[in-house]
Amino acid sequence: MDASIISTLLAKTKDFTLEETLLFLTNEFPEKVVFSTSFGQEDQVITDYIFKNDIPVTVFTLDTGRLFQETYDVFHKTLKKYKKQIEVYFPEAASVEQLLQTKGPNSFYDSVENRKECCFIRKVVPLKKALAGNEVWITGLRAEQSENRQNLDLFEYDDNFKIIKFNPLLRWSLEEVNAYLKEFNVPQNALHQKGFVSIGCAPCTRAIFPGEDIRAGRWWWESSHKECGLHGAKKV
Repeated sequence: MDASIISTLLAKTKDFTLEETLLFLTNEFPEKVVFSTSFGQEDQVITDYIFKNDIPVTVFTLDTGRLFQETYDVFHKTLKKYKKQIEVYFPEAASVEQLLQTKGPNSFYDSVENRKECCFIRKVVPLKKALAGNEVWITGLRAEQSENRQNLDLFEYDDNFKIIKFNPLLRWSLEEVNAYLKEFNVPQNALHQKGFVSIGCAPCTRAIFPGEDIRAGRWWWESSHKECGLHGAKKV
């Protein structure tokens, strides 16, 4: 990837609104712009922007097979509200079967390596399939979410997935996200009202306590960078 492409995107869109940037990207990369949603608060903001403005971005989600019922509920409400298609990608059945047969259903609790193996099978491999052939990947990442994300730019090149990553909500605060969702009556995951900030697979996510880091509820039993392998972008 030529670093000048990222610099050009940053320069051309620096004064654009989110809608203007999305339209610019879909014009520059027709049918090659995708958005991955896990139906969290940030993702619902972007979904609302895309769907209500009929922006030609393919929206997809990863169903790991271990999601909360509340996540499926907001997925269903989103489909009913916008009447738009959301593509679904599942992990390879054979890989999941082998993992459970050899290590059992809760191997991720035993070590960081086992947890990353489960994330790789259930999330990273399906994501590679979803991103294949595309040029721009839109995410709901915010700088406040973790120390790892504070040095990101609005545009990055993800060397792992070989794709341009656009992080439109990077500088938004959680208060701004919540205000948007309330103003436009966007469907939300009910778990957000129960202390869940970052929501992933059910066995790996808990509510956070007052004063805890925003990512403390993810893989709470381990000391790690609290990432699953989806967002390990390298700057060019």
